[in-house]
Amino acid sequence: MSRTIPTYDLFGEDRDDSAHFQLHCETIASRSSAYHWEIGLHRHEHFLQFLYIWDGSGDAMFDGATKPLKPPCVVFIPPGPVHGFRFSQDIAGLVITVMAAKLPSLQAGREAQVILLDASGPDTVYLDQTFHRIAEEYDAARPGRTTILDAYLSVVAGLVLRSDSPASASADIVVDDAQRHVIALNELIGRHFRQQMTAAEYAARLGLSPTHLNRVVRRVTGMTAHDMIIGRSIDEARRALALTGASIQHISENLGFSDATYFSRCFRQRTGMSPSDYRRAQRSQQTDAA
Repeated sequence: MSRTIPTYDLFGEDRDDSAHFQLHCETIASRSSAYHWEIGLHRHEHFLQFLYIWDGSGDAMFDGATKPLKPPCVVFIPPGPVHGFRFSQDIAGLVITVMAAKLPSLQAGREAQVILLDASGPDTVYLDQTFHRIAEEYDAARPGRTTILDAYLSVVAGLVLRSDSPASASADIVVDDAQRHVIALNELIGRHFRQQMTAAEYAARLGLSPTHLNRVVRRVTGMTAHDMIIGRSIDEARRALALTGASIQHISENLGFSDATYFSRCFRQRTGMSPSDYRRAQRSQQTDAA
């Protein structure tokens, strides 16, 4: 009697909303530990996966063949192939599941494979950083997350293609300069948003003119550079208002605003609420949920 191979979006989950599912990121251990560190044979119809493993060990099963997982490595699973995994209990890594249509350069004619990485190579360092940034951006749920994640995914796709086949990398890499500039800007904002640097100052740090920076940011994200900059400050303000008892004046000063009135005006423009109204709404929700 033949065995039916299940088809999943995420292992163990039969979703009926795949049209709304674009990307998922989680640690390998978070799912595999619930299945005794073994992911049974299954396939994905519309999704591809990247597994990035930096510690531990295991085996990947691709259409009857078993391949060892020796970190650091990336496992690439396109739509279609039957696959499964066995992991050691000390496995350390991330798995990203994404709609295949988002990365067309990784669809045509590609097979499931384990790509061993040079632990000291510059691309491996960059790949490690990018996977961790995807996980951070995915968990943070900040404004502009989708566009930033798309840019990071393009970096992963390009680096995986390069690691798999250095000779063909120049033809296949899908990351363009605009995406690289937006990624670099997002990283700079994360380090300096409390200093309330202007878009022109960020542009100078990136070696771009303010006009060119705005052009590439708008192309990739649909926002201006200023929108990205102030948006990060407002995200931090939301967290502080919801999770701390700090005064609005203190939050304003901590985020580098010149005065609380200007901070409140910026906050209202982007949320439709004053900081004090936002705090009351959050506390009301927390009380209702308790």
